Amino acid sequence: MDEDWRSDRIGSALRGENPTVLRRLDTGFAVIGDVQFLPGYAVLLVDDPAVQRLSELSRDRRSGFMSAMDRLGEAVERACTRLDPAFRRVNLEILGNTDPYLHAHVWPRFDWEPADLVGRPVWLYPRERWSDGRSALGPHHDGVREAIGEELDRLA
Repeated sequence: MDEDWRSDRIGSALRGENPTVLRRLDTGFAVIGDVQFLPGYAVLLVDDPAVQRLSELSRDRRSGFMSAMDRLGEAVERACTRLDPAFRRVNLEILGNTDPYLHAHVWPRFDWEPADLVGRPVWLYPRERWSDGRSALGPHHDGVREAIGEELDRLA
C-alpha cells in the first residue's frame, strides 16, 4: 500500500485502503492520528468527502456524527486511562481550518505535558512536534491503537 491514501483519507477509508482506520462508525471512520506526541490522538472522519460542515448533514446524521465523536472520545479516554496513569482528560474539537471535509479531533491530555502547554490548546505545541519522526504513527503505537479499538467495540 502506498501513501496515496493520505490525499484521499475518506475515499481510501471507504475502499478499505486507509491504514489508520480503527473502526467504521455509523456516520464515519474512527482513525488513529498521523502524529502521536500525545499517544492516543484520534480523528473522526465523516463518511462523505463532500461534507465540509456539520450543518451540511441532516439533523439525524448530525446527531449521529456527534454521537460517534462522543463514542471515540470515550474510547480514547478509557484506553489512555488504562495505558498511562498520567492521563488527565480528552479534548474534542471540530475545527476545519486545513482539511476541507468534516472531521473531529480527539486529543488525550496528560500530566507529563510541559507546564506551559498542558492547559492550553494542542495547536500551540511547537511546529517541530508535528513533524518529529519519533512521534509519527508507526508499529510502536500498535498498543494504543488496539486499546482504542477494543474500547470502541465495548461501547458499540
